[in-house]
Amino acid sequence: MLEIKNLDVFHSYIHALKDLSFTVKEGELVAVLGANGAGKSTLLGTIAGLYRPAKGEIIYRDEDISKCSAERIVRKGISLIPENREIFGTLSVRDNLLLGAFHRYRKDKTTIQKDLKEILEIFPALKGREKDLAGSLSGGLQQMLAIGRGLMTNPRLLLLDEPSIGLAPLVVKEIMSILVRLKASGVTIILVEQNTQSALKVADSALIIERGRIAHMGNSSEVIADSSIREAYLGRVCL
Repeated sequence: MLEIKNLDVFHSYIHALKDLSFTVKEGELVAVLGANGAGKSTLLGTIAGLYRPAKGEIIYRDEDISKCSAERIVRKGISLIPENREIFGTLSVRDNLLLGAFHRYRKDKTTIQKDLKEILEIFPALKGREKDLAGSLSGGLQQMLAIGRGLMTNPRLLLLDEPSIGLAPLVVKEIMSILVRLKASGVTIILVEQNTQSALKVADSALIIERGRIAHMGNSSEVIADSSIREAYLGRVCL
């Protein structure tokens, strides 16, 4: 589904990503791990069209999208759930969800209403709170809302940046369970996470980024089993 070829990305004079290459299969959940500042969020932002690569290709469903705008990439079926959620706190839960379908609102109103109901089935904790201001929700509910808004774009590929940040362990467990169900429904997922234990539990494969380069990639069970990888990059992981 997705192939990253020799990707280089700069933030001003900072070389954020260096010659990255990897592939993501259809229906796969890939965990992207590494220290703060390693380049994980830059990777997601580049795939989503927020940053323009200096070199390399992003091949999505046999098309190079490396020069596409963020809006066009959303229309092609890629949705980014950013770090810190970035919901609209002064808008209602319902309006936040509808904003996720803005690009198809005029042509697809009937389907959008159906999708809205399906999102509330996926996140039953949001049911009955559609008129509440998004800013009044707890952190866990705001994260569910952010994911729901992303799903309203009808994505084939979902990019999640630190969805567990600042959340209680039980809420993290619930969100990871939802990601597993989304994968089972056919959504391909790239998950950036500092919570390595939770990420590796649900991921099919993992790649570890260090200083803008891929230090290791393989299936999640290999990463868990390799003590040298755990000690060098992941710290103590108890599964």
